[in-house]
Amino acid sequence: AWVSSLSMGMVFFCSPIVSIFTDLFGCRKVAVIGAAVGLVGLLSSSFVSTIEPLYFTYGILFACGCSFAYQPSLVILGHYFKKRLGLVNGIVTAGSSLFTVSLPFLLSVLIDSVGLYNTLRVLCILMFVLFLAGFTYKPLVPNTKDKEGGKKGKFKLPPTKKICNFSVFKVPSYRIWAFGIPAALFGYFVPYVHLMKHVKDRFGDSVPEEVLLLCLGITSGVGRLVFGRVADYIPGAKKIYLQVASFFFIGLMSMMIPLCNVFGALVAVCLFMGLFDGCFICIMAPIAFELVGAQDVSQAIGFLLGLMSVPMTVGPPIAGLLRDKLGTYDVAFYLAGVPPLIGGAILCFIPWVHERQKLKERAKPVDGETSEKMLENESTLVSDTTQKPVKELDSGF
Repeated sequence: AWVSSLSMGMVFFCSPIVSIFTDLFGCRKVAVIGAAVGLVGLLSSSFVSTIEPLYFTYGILFACGCSFAYQPSLVILGHYFKKRLGLVNGIVTAGSSLFTVSLPFLLSVLIDSVGLYNTLRVLCILMFVLFLAGFTYKPLVPNTKDKEGGKKGKFKLPPTKKICNFSVFKVPSYRIWAFGIPAALFGYFVPYVHLMKHVKDRFGDSVPEEVLLLCLGITSGVGRLVFGRVADYIPGAKKIYLQVASFFFIGLMSMMIPLCNVFGALVAVCLFMGLFDGCFICIMAPIAFELVGAQDVSQAIGFLLGLMSVPMTVGPPIAGLLRDKLGTYDVAFYLAGVPPLIGGAILCFIPWVHERQKLKERAKPVDGETSEKMLENESTLVSDTTQKPVKELDSGF
């Protein structure tokens, strides 16, 4: 469990570093190198015979490679799409739902037929496809390397303030968003990690628990497509209300899991949970673009994902500890529903704060702009008066 938890946490923990490299070297190089590192980590994991080396090969090396390959795929979309960014993110992120549905069945067949080690080697094919896909990333927004030294010049390391762009935290709406979402995620992933074990404790082996994963994956993909399209019709920072709704329903569904004494009720809960999970994921990048703009979006997403790594790594082990102490997952699921509700309540303030921030920005430069315009008008009048006699002399000659 700690191997998978470490791997999940490292994917997000590395995100601030990935954002810095993305700004310095561009999406293409970072994605290609990340996929290559992930391929090496996954391939080396297939030759490990004990669990201790897996902490490094799979928990760190493979996870870091995935992190370097994942984040540029979110940033690059904003270079090409503006009006339909929500729909595009929904289509792209729906791919993970497709594999969530299909991979469990494929992996069970592969493990039974060729064993665990050869299964990991087969999965290396997917990482190689990801490696090739990274070459297609062609950013349209210039990165720090192009700005500082030019495309033909030598690369010069920019100032530290530009490498670590902490100025995004000066934006009040982003600051609330960056701390509100991690607060909600302390309980967000508990059902995804412990639901299968809860089903075995409650119903035994008489029910097909794989159906729950199937429901989560299918409705998550549908939610990403549907809510991604809906987000395109919601103006500005008001898109955040979709994430508020997703946190509210996921928290409510987590609390309902212990109340489900019939397997069909659990299926219904998973259908709703997957639907709003897709809503939360697909509008992450569009909201970041709205709050900080295209130039700073890479590090804005990176800092957010880095802050998300703490609750994602800590939350599921705490739920497992409660299960060991109390002998049941009921209290863990009840408590897991509280953080999403609190985080959703915090996010409700973002549209109001964002609008106030815009009004302040519009009000501040008014005096400066008017004085500048007056000076420009005076300079143009002076230049016109001095140029008129010259033109008349020229026309006379």
